[in-house]
Amino acid sequence: MATGVRRVEHRPTRASNVTPHTLLDPGADVVLGSSVDDMGVEATSEELCVLTVHAHPDDEASKGAPTLAAYHETGVRTVLVCCTGGEEGDLQNPRLREPGQPFHGLTPEQERDVMARVRPGELAESARIIGFDEVVMLGYRDSGMLDSPANDDPTSFHRADLDEAVGRLVTVIRRTRPQVLITYNDDQRGYPHPDHVKVHEISVLAFERAGDPTWYPWAGPVFQPSKLYYTVWSKARMLLVHETMLARTGSSPFDEKWLARPSHDERITTRLHVGKYLWARTGALRAHATQVDPTEPWWFGLSDDELAEVYPYEDWILARSTVGGPADDDVETDLFAGIADVLELPVESPGRLVDPSQAAAS
Repeated sequence: MATGVRRVEHRPTRASNVTPHTLLDPGADVVLGSSVDDMGVEATSEELCVLTVHAHPDDEASKGAPTLAAYHETGVRTVLVCCTGGEEGDLQNPRLREPGQPFHGLTPEQERDVMARVRPGELAESARIIGFDEVVMLGYRDSGMLDSPANDDPTSFHRADLDEAVGRLVTVIRRTRPQVLITYNDDQRGYPHPDHVKVHEISVLAFERAGDPTWYPWAGPVFQPSKLYYTVWSKARMLLVHETMLARTGSSPFDEKWLARPSHDERITTRLHVGKYLWARTGALRAHATQVDPTEPWWFGLSDDELAEVYPYEDWILARSTVGGPADDDVETDLFAGIADVLELPVESPGRLVDPSQAAAS
């Protein structure tokens, strides 16, 4: 299916000097993406949809690509919201500066101009490979790294009015009606990029406001997603990949700075077995030719088959749910758990992860 790219219409959040309740439509109904008790039958008649929110082109490739490819294959509608155009991205592939390549002989300013023209095409190809049914550009400019001059650009995502940005995302949620919403982790200490922080902020608020008729009455019929997940790279995965690469090649891109990062493994509630979909991650990363060096062992130190043998899972943190969640000693193996049975687990259910440092100390 061809991927459609949309830009959302920007409209005021609410009338000035008017409280949200003044704009309440008494006849508005909250439609639940999934719910309990007598509303369950109506909810499951909805087309299944998962919506993932990312900051820049290429983030969709590195975070969750196999998971989204798996759901697309089962017939679940998959929607990508990309908040910026990635205008501040630097060229990460030195081969593109060689003679005959598009960045050969360019000044930094010229490189930036070419980058702005090239990155939309890279995103479209990545989305095609993963299988996104729709890509929505939220319409902000890349804010650049923390404390860079680009942070001060008034059109940047970092400087965007919070309520307005949430309203743009709510508009997409109400139109596409996803039962499952995916966003970034609430702990951004490891990579405090302003745009990643903002993605988390607007996603949590959009999850809460999409089903509230007092917010954004112009944004379409209210709809409440059922589940909100945070992305996470487990430390268990990093250590296994690190040790495997040392054993097979004698080197690893994971230095002490990475290995010392705090673990979120004990927070992981959901583990999806997606080993046979790792091609989506590899292909989507390679589609972002300006941002990903195809010889970089960080991304490609293990083949898809090798990585599937070492760690075939993608891990998630269930942050909000209207349909409950797993017990403390259990894990979900499907983002739609409690809504519908979508993914089949090809192996025995995995157990809960623990903080590796605590496991080593016990």
